[in-house]
Amino acid sequence: MTTATPQKKVVVFDYGFGNVRSAERALARVGADVEITRDYDRAMNADGLLVPGVGAFSACMDGLRQARGEWIIDRRLSGGRPVMGICVGMQILFARGIEHGVETEGLDEWPGTVGPLKAPVVPHMGWNTVEAPAGSELFAGVDDDARFYFVHSYAVREWELEVTNPAMRAPQVTWATHGEPFVAAVENGALWATQFHPEKSGDAGAQLLTNWIETL
Repeated sequence: MTTATPQKKVVVFDYGFGNVRSAERALARVGADVEITRDYDRAMNADGLLVPGVGAFSACMDGLRQARGEWIIDRRLSGGRPVMGICVGMQILFARGIEHGVETEGLDEWPGTVGPLKAPVVPHMGWNTVEAPAGSELFAGVDDDARFYFVHSYAVREWELEVTNPAMRAPQVTWATHGEPFVAAVENGALWATQFHPEKSGDAGAQLLTNWIETL
């Protein structure tokens, strides 16, 4: 496992719905200068912004809006400044979430719907492998059979974004399977996200965070 270059400033966005301390420890482990805050200016000016998420889609969106998180994410991405979402922090980047029949608008950075995972056992809790695309920066240096830690009952089962302009690079989508295939990670320019928890995924997760830090 490599260590990221020190001095990269990363803000873990604290909007009340994420394992911020676990994320802080994992990022510090790979050499980042980490701060937990919801301060607008600090979040805007950091080299990287990490958005965790735990709980219901609708509650996370409410918390994010109360902390002006949707503005921060949108403005950072408009300027090409890196953002990474984890677990529900990834799910809220899609257009909508449906839980218990209730539809909630997401940030709509990507089209698509977060819905109930159809599997014999739900939640999907524990270790699982993923299928990353060739040339993935996020999974660089990670063994093909590496396992990552998931805890979720909802997922994106269909990738809906179509890139028709040949001059534009299509997002790289990583898949996993639990009962059915679902989106496990996305790399899309300055916006990266994982459904699993890299901060709880041992050395493989640490390598992913290192890879992200090295792009900042």
